Amino acid sequence: MARPPAPGTRPESDARTTDRIADLLDGLNPEQLEAVTTPHTPLRILAGAGSGKTRVLTRRIAHRVLTDDVDPRHVLALTFTRKAAGELNHRLRALGMRDAVAAGTFHSVAYAQLRNRWADRNIKPPALLDRKLGFLRRLLPHGADQTQLLDLAGEIEWAKARAIPPERYERAAASGNRRTSIPAARVATLFERYEDDKKKRRMVDFDDLLSLCRRAITTDAEFAAAQRWRFRHYFVDEFQDVNPLQLGLLHAWLGDRDDLCVVGDPNQAIYAWNGADADALVSFAKHYPTSHTVELRHNYRSTPEILRAANAALGSGRLAGQPLVAARASGPSPRISKFRTDRDEAVGIARAVRDSRAPGQPWSAQAVLVRTNAQIPVLEEALRTAGIPCRTRGGGLLALPEVKHALAGLEGSRAPLGVALVDLELATEGADDEPGVEAERRGNLAALVRLGHDLLAVDPAASAGAFVEWMRASASTDQLGAGSDAVDLLTFHAAKGLEWPVVHVAGLEDGLVPIGHAKRDAEIAEERRLFYVACTRAERELRLTWAEQRTFGTRTMNRNRSGWLDDVEDANSSPELVAARRARTDRRPAGPPPSRRGTKPAGPPDSALLKALKDWRSSAARGANVPAYVIFADATLEAVAAARPTRRTELLALSGIGPVKVERYGETLLDIVKAHVDA
Repeated sequence: MARPPAPGTRPESDARTTDRIADLLDGLNPEQLEAVTTPHTPLRILAGAGSGKTRVLTRRIAHRVLTDDVDPRHVLALTFTRKAAGELNHRLRALGMRDAVAAGTFHSVAYAQLRNRWADRNIKPPALLDRKLGFLRRLLPHGADQTQLLDLAGEIEWAKARAIPPERYERAAASGNRRTSIPAARVATLFERYEDDKKKRRMVDFDDLLSLCRRAITTDAEFAAAQRWRFRHYFVDEFQDVNPLQLGLLHAWLGDRDDLCVVGDPNQAIYAWNGADADALVSFAKHYPTSHTVELRHNYRSTPEILRAANAALGSGRLAGQPLVAARASGPSPRISKFRTDRDEAVGIARAVRDSRAPGQPWSAQAVLVRTNAQIPVLEEALRTAGIPCRTRGGGLLALPEVKHALAGLEGSRAPLGVALVDLELATEGADDEPGVEAERRGNLAALVRLGHDLLAVDPAASAGAFVEWMRASASTDQLGAGSDAVDLLTFHAAKGLEWPVVHVAGLEDGLVPIGHAKRDAEIAEERRLFYVACTRAERELRLTWAEQRTFGTRTMNRNRSGWLDDVEDANSSPELVAARRARTDRRPAGPPPSRRGTKPAGPPDSALLKALKDWRSSAARGANVPAYVIFADATLEAVAAARPTRRTELLALSGIGPVKVERYGETLLDIVKAHVDA
């Protein structure tokens, strides 16, 4: 019996359908053609950067519809953001699918299904908790700071993404090397209270939508049958970003069926810190033994020189697939530039942006990419001074929770800005081995301190409140609309999925690329993939820069060029030049590798002295109504107990101790050490 036409479609002649199929397949390379037309399911499409993955995914859906292989009313295309879902819908409509094919995020589809289930059973829907921070704040003791609040929210989201309940959090956190400002046992307790409080109030958060939908499908045969009848053919984009919770729901939706097509690039897997697990894509054949894989290796975005550099930058971070092959003509080799300071680097990039702007080319054809948000303000200032319009997607520094919290504390204050900055700078000093998220937050606050000193340089009498007004006024002049002609300033993470003819990648130094808190092999590999993502955003020209000195707040530190730049440089050099450079490197004097100020001294800390230091820290933290780690991190006190310093200069040489903390606590620390040594 013939199937009735889907809503929004109309009967067409065989000739017309044949023409549409021919148009659909026109211009595809052999690998793309196989990915679109192969009858195999499950199907994994490994689609490298710039290989046309969205084009292939949407054309595969359209091809299966036009060849009567699937009914479009039973197709579900899944992705991870509303923006990506909107792009899928737009492309499918352009291919004539109109609204017959459903496309959405995991959360939106799960919520729609749950609402239908609740309505069918006359169940009052639970309230959706869309402001988690306010809910969590009630669980923390009075005086807890924003860092603890953000860490707690982040850890709960990470645990739920990996389907880890509160009772298993502590062990999972230790296994996953999770390091936050709150002890793991305390996080587990607060996590359990959070779940209990939601239940009492009949509330659910966004992650609950996924687990509730999965549970409903696995326990309610009638509901499962209805959902599996509704959607029978699944297509998942960006599959390297799926987390275990989403994967569990996908498996529940599929049941015992295997009509699944996934598209992704394991070499752009950069969200493991947030719970994503690229193994679902990398080991797809293990999970689906009858599956078929098509690999898209031809990159249509970047020149051969850029791709050689990007493939070299990826190095040991590669998870799967072969190096990309350029389909474009040759262009200039990536240019590596060294600057004396980060301010010099910013001015140099502004000059390069102006020089790279071809006649008639918009500013929006260029982007400046950085590893952390804290690097953006100095670049923003240099571009603005040069008269170059720029925008920071996502709000830039002012949109970050820790910065918003700090500014809120200063708003309206008539206190001298210099005094306020001393207190703010105290929160920017930390140990080299502090948790990664905490290190980045301290860096963002250090950028805010630096901006405060910039204002003091032109207005020594500025108040703390005036600084807040100045910051917001400055930001409002830089936040241009999405359609405005401006240079984009954004982080490597935020740049994923975007592209520009000219890309400037700044701050390529050890401690930033790779980030200083990446220690384990898996973390270093993800940092390589992140650098690879940054490089593959460039179409025609890639410029890479670093600085010999970088200022964090009021501290200026010597920097070393990222070792990964050697790989990038070698990729487009002749064998003779590579050999000569390596020979020069081999002739360097042997010795320990250079490190940042504050390397932890050798030898174990004095245990009795360490206890005395921690007792003092606890008392000081209670007196200041701040968490103990704000005074000093454990690693810093261990360094003091091991070194037993006798002078301020010796304190300054230790990890986590800067001028502000020496001024505030230095004499006390030295007195404690002296008393212990004399005892």
